Amino acid sequence: MTADLPENARAVRDEDAFDVEAVAQWLRENSVHENGVPEVRQFAGGASNLTYLLRYPHRDLVLRRPPAGAKPSSGHDMVREYRIQSLLAPVYPHVPAMVGLCTDPSVLGSDFYVMERVEGTILRAAPPAELGLTPENTRELCLRVIDLLIELHGVDPDAAGLDEFGRGTGYVARQVAGWTKRYAAARTDNVPDFARVTKWLEDNQPEDIASAVIHGDFRLDNVVLGDDLMPRAVLDWELATIGDPLMDLGSSLAYWVQADDHPMMQATKRQPSDLPGMLTRREIVDYYAERTGLPVDNWGFYEVFGLFRLAVIAQQIYYRYHHGQTTNPAFEHFWMAVGYLDTRCNELIDGTGKAQ
Repeated sequence: MTADLPENARAVRDEDAFDVEAVAQWLRENSVHENGVPEVRQFAGGASNLTYLLRYPHRDLVLRRPPAGAKPSSGHDMVREYRIQSLLAPVYPHVPAMVGLCTDPSVLGSDFYVMERVEGTILRAAPPAELGLTPENTRELCLRVIDLLIELHGVDPDAAGLDEFGRGTGYVARQVAGWTKRYAAARTDNVPDFARVTKWLEDNQPEDIASAVIHGDFRLDNVVLGDDLMPRAVLDWELATIGDPLMDLGSSLAYWVQADDHPMMQATKRQPSDLPGMLTRREIVDYYAERTGLPVDNWGFYEVFGLFRLAVIAQQIYYRYHHGQTTNPAFEHFWMAVGYLDTRCNELIDGTGKAQ
């Protein structure tokens, strides 16, 4: 029998529906010898690539594909996402097992891949009481999750065959320029221009501190936990690449809302990073520096960059909603978060907001 239905696996939205029979036939012919057509549910929260649960009588699989109309950029490149996880598996045993990759557009209209479902708990903004989280075991959990990121940053890209995804030195500069360009392309008339923030990032960017395998979207709600609260897998590798590990940490901590944050920041919370026992952002930075030996004396740059990058991601999603490319009501007020993140970045630049 398959496992219990995950809490966030819901009916497929009309705009995200696909030909299930065509996928089932492809799986029968290429990867999974299962008869019949699976029951399909959609995982909530997919703001970029879409994720579906395929329920067969004796196993659960997960399908990933880009949203309709998405261009095959690195963030929607299914071949790339599949290949990165396949190459990582022998050296970083925290990725789901890949099942199959389809590049035939006649099946689904776009590339997609299928992987094994990793059963377990994913911590959302309000974790269930039955987990029995206490300040003590919450702190232990927090450290284990940070150790996952540290372990990833310690993978040798060349030895893992991942060097093909790197573009050499200049990662920080490319990121500042790239995300600045993306924001300009996605801006709507109800959000700030971020001109001062992007100018400050350009003027204050450091050289690359190192070159490592980075996740690009490392958060608590991308980690699957077992019943013992031990991490079982890291999900959502669409932004993984070779780059500066401190940029990865800065991007990750932009999502790390803590208990003393502004109410607008609290409204963006997607993970229980504010629970008693969770480390603060500053404590995470110090722990990371102690474990890796990397210097964090210029941490303010990485913090501002992470918040700006988060604003761009939110604005790109809101742009799709604003222009009727998606009807998901969860995206309706993302522009408000973008405005707050501009304020937060400027506070950090001015020294009037506490750097965490």
